[in-house]
Amino acid sequence: MDAGEPGGPPGENGSRTDGSSHRVPARQAPEEYGDHRGGGDHDDHDHHRSRWPLIAAVGAAGLYAGFAIYIFGNETAIVPPLTGVALAVVGTIVLLAGIAGWVDQAFLAPTRSAHADRNSRRSYVSTTILFLATDVSTFGALFIYYFFVRIGTWPPEELPPLLGSLVLINTALLLASSVTFHYAHEALEGDNGRRFLGLLGTTLALGVVFLLGQAVEYYEFITAEGFTLSSGVFGSAFFGLTGLHGLHVTLGVGGIATLCWRALRGHYGPDRDTSIATVSLYWHFVDFVWLFLVVVLYVGASVSA
Repeated sequence: MDAGEPGGPPGENGSRTDGSSHRVPARQAPEEYGDHRGGGDHDDHDHHRSRWPLIAAVGAAGLYAGFAIYIFGNETAIVPPLTGVALAVVGTIVLLAGIAGWVDQAFLAPTRSAHADRNSRRSYVSTTILFLATDVSTFGALFIYYFFVRIGTWPPEELPPLLGSLVLINTALLLASSVTFHYAHEALEGDNGRRFLGLLGTTLALGVVFLLGQAVEYYEFITAEGFTLSSGVFGSAFFGLTGLHGLHVTLGVGGIATLCWRALRGHYGPDRDTSIATVSLYWHFVDFVWLFLVVVLYVGASVSA
């Protein structure tokens, strides 16, 4: 997602040093990032044939299937629930390995290269949008499951008090993080490096605090309310949806942390923002899903209980 950015850290005013006392002007990106002259075609071919997204997808499939088998085994005893747990663990390991390789290839490898890979910025943004469109189906499957739960006997006996100050605080934190990310990108486009770094760091902090808040919410539900993943069909729907969203937030936090690491090393500028644009799209998507989840799952279940 980030191969369109020059790898060498810029100096002041977007220039790079060549080891002497003179400044070497940073290479300007061609119009619309569409110029693949020189070695660009070869790099583009290599990047788009990356194996890491496929490995990550296989791991994610194993993780989701493991959870499904665990729930199915608990409800029917046809298969041992531990089979699902084992598959989920293996899937998680494969998923994390795929993501690590993907991040290294798309985010970190360009910083180690002396040559800029001038892939089209527009193609990376379009691919990110396509990925997010397919990700809707993942959330959609769980939301459909929840809607089928609502068609049956309602309210369920295991329904805990969902609406509270914690979910409101978490929602405010996640919405604020989208705002800070948006203005961080604007600051970068305006060549305001200090403001960009400050807002990007704030976005990372808000994402981390949101995850801590969700962990506290899970702890309270499990210890105080006895509400767990195995607490009937509503429990599986609730923890399935919020857990899947929490996984997406965790991946987003990892992406933002990588952006911060690169930003501190001066790898970004007004014309070098491909990964900022793609990760921000992902983060805004995650925030939108959370709003929909809160309205449907938290508010909807509580109001109709």
